[in-house]
Amino acid sequence: MTWPRRALLPAALATLLAGCAAPAERAPEAKPAPGFPYTVSNCGVKTTYQAPPKRAVTMNQHVTEIMLALGLEKSLVGTAYLDDAVLPAYRAAYDSVPVLAKEYPSKEALLAANPDFVYGGYSTAFAAKDGRSRDDLKRSGIDTRLNTEYCPSGAPSVDDLYREVDEIGRTFGVPDRADTWVREARTTVAATEKRLKGTAPVSVFVYDSGDKTAFTAGGKGIGNDLITRAGGRNVFADLDKAFGDATWEQVVARKPEVVVIYDYGSTTVEQKKKRLLDDPALKDVPAIKNRRFAVMPLSDTVLGVRVPAAVDKLAAQLHPAR
Repeated sequence: MTWPRRALLPAALATLLAGCAAPAERAPEAKPAPGFPYTVSNCGVKTTYQAPPKRAVTMNQHVTEIMLALGLEKSLVGTAYLDDAVLPAYRAAYDSVPVLAKEYPSKEALLAANPDFVYGGYSTAFAAKDGRSRDDLKRSGIDTRLNTEYCPSGAPSVDDLYREVDEIGRTFGVPDRADTWVREARTTVAATEKRLKGTAPVSVFVYDSGDKTAFTAGGKGIGNDLITRAGGRNVFADLDKAFGDATWEQVVARKPEVVVIYDYGSTTVEQKKKRLLDDPALKDVPAIKNRRFAVMPLSDTVLGVRVPAAVDKLAAQLHPAR
């Protein structure tokens, strides 16, 4: 059948108009999260975050506790390496996070968790020999952060702790939580300082471990600032690292009034005391002669959220009358 030509005009016109119609408007681009992009320099590594990491892994207890203190357990897909028990306030949150290894996970185990961010507490967390250097992980598309106690310069203080918490809060998009924590921490530290005002410092030797030599706290770790703020004077503050070896002859010569024992691992505090008390070379050291010992869990003495309370706890042991 032949259709009249005029009957085709409406259909043809509709087709033409459809072809000339304006293209559909593009969906508006998603706005960045508040506070992003965020750029931070950490131990010489500069990173720009377009959004908070979603699949973080922490390696070492003190950085794990920083994350938990900021309520970031849901951002964690794995954790590793405890020195002692997690603080009771964080236990339930910690138990919700998979433990990748008792100590450091292998590179394969780490990558299997598919992290987009790895947070290490000690420089050994990023050991190149194990394929976990920060450069290695960057090549795998993973951002990293090292706790600033182990940056290559300076002697850390509680001010560095406040900055550490602030930068983690901003990295994960919770700066308000970080602000609250820092404000409360400053109040705690100030209260201890006020209580100790006018008190003469006592000389302190930190005994971490060791038999042939004494493994102790040097001047480049947060432990040195903790001792100072608690009313002590670290007799090995001149040791140019966070931890290092000293000779027993040096311990004798520096005559510490108090021994602070770091409590962790399989060697008990009582075993450490016995080793010191049974050593005839130490019998005239004032701290040994007077049996003056203080005890601190290792996780209290590294750059983490325990430090403000640890300053007060150590002050009470160094100056019980205050």
